Amino acid sequence: MRTLIIVLLFVPMAVMAQRQEDTAANKLPVIPVSKQSLLSNIDVIANMQMAFRNEFSEGTYQRSRFTMEQFRLEIKGKVHEKVYFRFRDRYTRNVVPQSIDNMSRSTDLAFIRFDPAPNWKIYAGKLCADWGGYEFDANPIDIYEYSDIINYSDNFLAGAGVGYMLPDNKNEFTLQVLNTRTASFYELYDTISGIREARFPFAAVANWRGRFFNGKFNTIWSYSLFREAEHEYMNYFALGNQLSLDKFTLEYDFKFSQEQLDRKGIVSGFTENIDIKTAQNVRYISHWAKVDVKLSDKVNLFFVGMLDDAYWKKPQESSHTKLRQAWGYIPGLEVYPIKNFNLKVFGAFIGRVYKYTDEAKRNLGQVNTDNYRVSVGVISPLVIL
Repeated sequence: MRTLIIVLLFVPMAVMAQRQEDTAANKLPVIPVSKQSLLSNIDVIANMQMAFRNEFSEGTYQRSRFTMEQFRLEIKGKVHEKVYFRFRDRYTRNVVPQSIDNMSRSTDLAFIRFDPAPNWKIYAGKLCADWGGYEFDANPIDIYEYSDIINYSDNFLAGAGVGYMLPDNKNEFTLQVLNTRTASFYELYDTISGIREARFPFAAVANWRGRFFNGKFNTIWSYSLFREAEHEYMNYFALGNQLSLDKFTLEYDFKFSQEQLDRKGIVSGFTENIDIKTAQNVRYISHWAKVDVKLSDKVNLFFVGMLDDAYWKKPQESSHTKLRQAWGYIPGLEVYPIKNFNLKVFGAFIGRVYKYTDEAKRNLGQVNTDNYRVSVGVISPLVIL
């Protein structure tokens, strides 16, 4: 019996080996010759940021660990003279299909783009909301810590968009219509008397990218309107500005979010202490700046500064009250060890300070906190294909 079993196991293997030899003899390519030309227009990119973190809270050492801060596999390319596609999936986020768009939470991008004319583009699928600002526009692997508004936003949404570049090739305008979120209203918000879920919770995003003085001064400005529920909206402005000189770059973003329902959830985290799970009439204001000084082709010094304010208009009151001010500071050094290759070794000090107002301390039970970490690691968008 044992001999029979061994024979039965090895016969299929022998047949398979023979087929492989026949295939090798015929020299049939894995990818048909007719399709091989497509590979020249397709990129496969492993976007990664890996770090060794040393973490501190309130000045006390907590722990050290290696962590993959970012890993996003991207495939993009051209499949026709006027048709493009892009797919990017995040391996540092749980794979959970969402109830609204039926897409995995880990999928950042999955869309197709059609260019009907040289200055026009039309795209549809799961998109990145075209918010303004240079912090948001950067490749996520180049960000060591996001400001509050970006960090707590739901910015990869299903929808469609159109873009137009003016004939001067210096000003581009885009307009998107998207789902306002990936999860349902009741998955995100607590039941609130008098507020009903919208049948079409949409988002409209308008963006302007400008280029001036031969690229020395550039802008990414946007306005977004999000319909969160019936008669409940979020208005979001982002004004990104960049001064780019020979070896010096300064970027400054101003962001303003006025929310009738607390979409970010930051203020709601404070009001839970008084049994308000979804805060209403909140406001977030953010200032973000980054300075890069290129010492040489291989060495870059940088500093990132952030200031985020959170406000709440309490029931029966006529104005907003500030609850928290969050500071962020990131000095660091980046070294490019390989010439003409986008790989950098970094060292960064990433600090956050959270200061609460007397109102938040007295009535919401909040206390000032601070934390920081010292990280050393590697960043690269590795082009595999």
